[in-house]
Amino acid sequence: MSDTSAYNDHHLKLLQLLEENPSLSQRDASDILGLSLGKVNYILKAFLDKGLIKINNFKNNKNKLAYTYLLTPTGIEEKAKLTLHFYEVKKREYEALKSEVEKLGALAEETG
Repeated sequence: MSDTSAYNDHHLKLLQLLEENPSLSQRDASDILGLSLGKVNYILKAFLDKGLIKINNFKNNKNKLAYTYLLTPTGIEEKAKLTLHFYEVKKREYEALKSEVEKLGALAEETG
């Protein structure tokens, strides 16, 4: 996976997680995505700087600060673009793999 592909994949997955669960903690997102907590924090700051998310904070019952991450219209649009890109990449990978399997199948038939 190229750096750009990994970048797009991490961003898409984090946007999907936040849309599904706006009150997801950074630590939980880190665990789910298999990324460091610092990386998740860095991506969230980038999302905020680009206007992809809004961050609301509130105090929960234990008096600890908690956050909700809400996708903005720009964030929803970016998620749609990343989803389309992800689909196109996976479709190309599928076609290449399908071709390779067909070649291997033909070779296997030739060699008996």
